[in-house]
Amino acid sequence: MKSSVESLEGNKVKVYVEIDEAEFETDIESAFRTIAREVKLPGFRNGKAPRKLLEARIGLGPAREQALRDSIPSYLTKAVQEHDVDLIATPSIEITSGEEVGAVEFEAECEVRPEITVPGYGGLRVEIDAIDIDDEAFDSAVADELKGHGTLEDVDREAESGDYVTLDMTATRDGEELAGLNIEDWSYEIGQGWVTEDFDDKLIGTKVGEQLAFSSTPKGTEEEADFTVKLLAVKFLALPDVDDNWVEENIGEYTDVASWHEAIKEQLSESKLNAVRQTLGQKVTDALVELVDIDAPESMVEQELQGRLQNLVRQFEAQGMDLGAWLSATGQSTEDLIANFREQAESSVKADLALRAIAVAENIAVDGEDLDLEYTRLAMQFNDSSDNVRRAYEQNGAVGELTASVKKSKAFDWLLNNIEFVDTNGVQIDSDTVLGHDQDQGHDGENEEDEGEDA
Repeated sequence: MKSSVESLEGNKVKVYVEIDEAEFETDIESAFRTIAREVKLPGFRNGKAPRKLLEARIGLGPAREQALRDSIPSYLTKAVQEHDVDLIATPSIEITSGEEVGAVEFEAECEVRPEITVPGYGGLRVEIDAIDIDDEAFDSAVADELKGHGTLEDVDREAESGDYVTLDMTATRDGEELAGLNIEDWSYEIGQGWVTEDFDDKLIGTKVGEQLAFSSTPKGTEEEADFTVKLLAVKFLALPDVDDNWVEENIGEYTDVASWHEAIKEQLSESKLNAVRQTLGQKVTDALVELVDIDAPESMVEQELQGRLQNLVRQFEAQGMDLGAWLSATGQSTEDLIANFREQAESSVKADLALRAIAVAENIAVDGEDLDLEYTRLAMQFNDSSDNVRRAYEQNGAVGELTASVKKSKAFDWLLNNIEFVDTNGVQIDSDTVLGHDQDQGHDGENEEDEGEDA
């Protein structure tokens, strides 16, 4: 087989392939074996009729047609791999010679992945949530911990937000009691926002012994109900006076207020950092996509879109859920879902092109050790051996795709470690603080964008 490639306009190439007559003869032989399984000849078991008899009965033409149908895709695949043609859509194939006799020649017009540049990626700034702990957050955290050590004390005054009240409550609609809303001696903290949107507002200012009657819409429903609420008690949660002795006696691992407060600040800071890291991959991807100034190729978008939709359907089937019912319950139409997924697909395609461009610009390479690590990671994911995973990729000609995926991940890692992080106030944040010891965020961000979990 001989092949060559010619560049065309519009991210397209034309692949020319020539198969000499002797090589194509093996494909004709294979075609006759296929036909033998379909044609019954007296005295021969299915698939065992010799070629000479089949050729005498049906002629050479049908076998040649079968051979062309079966072999051209594999010859094209070899040519594409030989010339590193990065196909993104099904090629248009035209047989130019050899349909009836002789050597076979064909040409395939192929749409290929565009190679782009991403101006400004080296100076990329990504905005993340502030990680500083303000006084309000700290005071709230301390108060929350102290609540467990507080005592409820009766107060002789009108109820206020934050008080703990004891209630008798009934709720009816059209004379029928509503399940879960008819309670006696119910202890409730004003300010939790339960029952109805205005329930807490109605309790504030009420004294022990008073009874309220009002109509309001219970949360989670759309129709009003009639409420009767009697206030039986008002209690205030008195928090303890905190000093070093109290901390040592009640907070086992700390001996003074300072160390306890410092631990709370560290916990809050770590919690904030973890929240930032959870969204970091997506934020970096979004910022990178904004730098891509070309439209995503429609063939790539469509392929990505179909993959996301198929994944969603499989997820619902695996959980025994009905996609149509879910759409109805969430107020979405099929068109809304597809439009949402299309937007995600376009972003994913642009991210793919941008990361490939960064890998080229930064001379990022993938070596055998990188692939070995990826085979090991995939083996753990699929509970198989790395040798089996490697063999599967090699037999299916997918090593190139895997190499590209690893290269994109390395490009994302490079990006993470070379961009500037600022908080919502414009204050620069040290990247080591943001990234911590978890340098796998690049893989996480890449996968999140590719899978499109948001429905």
